[in-house]
Amino acid sequence: MPFLTYILFADIIVFKNDLIIRCKKSMETFALAAISLTISISLFIKKKRSPVHLSFALLCSALFFQKGGVFFWQIFNTDFWKVIDYLGILSIPPLLLTFSRFFLNQQTFPPKKAVVSTASVSFLTAVALFTPLYSWPYLDIVLYMYVGSTLIYCFIALVNSIKEKTLDVEKKRLIYVAIACALTAAMSISDIFHHYGYGLPHLSNIAIATLIYFTLTIITHPHLPEFYEIMARALIIFVIILFATIVFYLVISLFGGDSYLPMNTVLMISFIIVIFIDPVKLILQKIVSNLFFEGRKVFTSLYAIDEEVERERSMLLEEMATGLAHEIRNPLGSIKGAAQYLRSEEGTTENRKLLDVIVEEVDRLSNVVSQFLNYAKPYTLNTKMQNINHIIEKATALIKANNLSENIIINENLSSDLPDVNVDGEQLMQVIINIAFNGIAAMPEGGTLSITTLKIENEDNKIIEIAIQDTGIGINKQDIKNIFKPFFTTREKGIGLGLSICQRIIKKHGGHLEVKSYPGQGTTFHIRLGVLQ
Repeated sequence: MPFLTYILFADIIVFKNDLIIRCKKSMETFALAAISLTISISLFIKKKRSPVHLSFALLCSALFFQKGGVFFWQIFNTDFWKVIDYLGILSIPPLLLTFSRFFLNQQTFPPKKAVVSTASVSFLTAVALFTPLYSWPYLDIVLYMYVGSTLIYCFIALVNSIKEKTLDVEKKRLIYVAIACALTAAMSISDIFHHYGYGLPHLSNIAIATLIYFTLTIITHPHLPEFYEIMARALIIFVIILFATIVFYLVISLFGGDSYLPMNTVLMISFIIVIFIDPVKLILQKIVSNLFFEGRKVFTSLYAIDEEVERERSMLLEEMATGLAHEIRNPLGSIKGAAQYLRSEEGTTENRKLLDVIVEEVDRLSNVVSQFLNYAKPYTLNTKMQNINHIIEKATALIKANNLSENIIINENLSSDLPDVNVDGEQLMQVIINIAFNGIAAMPEGGTLSITTLKIENEDNKIIEIAIQDTGIGINKQDIKNIFKPFFTTREKGIGLGLSICQRIIKKHGGHLEVKSYPGQGTTFHIRLGVLQ
């Protein structure tokens, strides 16, 4: 009896070790399955789901079932999981063609007949899996060739759509996707070399995970104006993943002894952790809000404490502003009155010049107090639905009436399809004029000031953007970090409150004011305002 117990215990240990080895080898597959499921859920729980989002969510679900089937089949080696793998493979071609039609917005290529044909082929093959066809030794190769040919067909459709696009932004988006697809295909070739013993790691799962996450970024942000904005998002994700991987290996080295996981597997696990944050946070927020209370503040980042402190400081400043301005203005008025009276009396030319300086400096200090009061006082918006283009046209007329240099050219590139926005027209005009005059001041030898409007649509709302661009001297990197800080200025007689006031006005409207500048090439201010749905 003890001998049989020993044998049974030894079998359990062998089975456990074999299971651990299988899990380690299959972790990349499991990671890709989890990433696909996470992306699918994140699209399904969105409030506004377009056909592109839904078709991509279904495609990710199919990939989840396929990779999940592969993972559990490699561990348990049962027919059930192999069938799940096959069903996942068969569902990918019709869903991939459906997503391509919606994403490319094409009515002819890929044609609807192709979707119906692949759906029919997949359905009939799925039924045939429960026949002797399941035991056919070449079934895996045929199915992967079926998926591969569909991928090539969709890539041809993508390239064809790029040639037909006339809008530069749309063409760029499709070019980025085409490049990502090509890179994924190139990285996936490493699996072939690994299979034949050349020592290269499996990279296809990592490549596919990156591709579907990149595609998710593209379809959820269809109007990103510049490629570097997309790459900045990808870079942030990559840095977080890399940091998580380094931390993991440090913990393993300190506490794990001889435990080991391949680098690519750890990267995939880190990738899962990073992209799980937003969808899980959204699900928990909905649960807490529906069952208990409005849980928005519960999920606010700890770093938002700094913003709360900043708001309290602003409120304190608002309370102090009126009294402080009153106490300063009264003595300034007395000084100016006395100086003007003395100047009217007979005196030497030198004394009159000194009195002129006093009056001038008093006026300057009074202007500083006025701007400080404008910055600190509570903003009461008098908003109504207005056309942004009409506000810009009024502001441009005022700017041109200000005796501009002949070397200054003002261009208006106003989009004709802008919806009305709920704004305070006078304050928004103040922002535009202030930024425009800053741009004109940055072009002492002349240049072009361009004011552009456009509509940006994403999955959640519509945004109106106003871009004010000059071709002046630009702003260096050190100064651009401080331009919105109160009393920061690079001009000799500047006060440094203009842009601070502009930023507060735009924030009061619920918008954003951003700046991009390249020394020697010019500066662009982007004003983004939300449109009421």
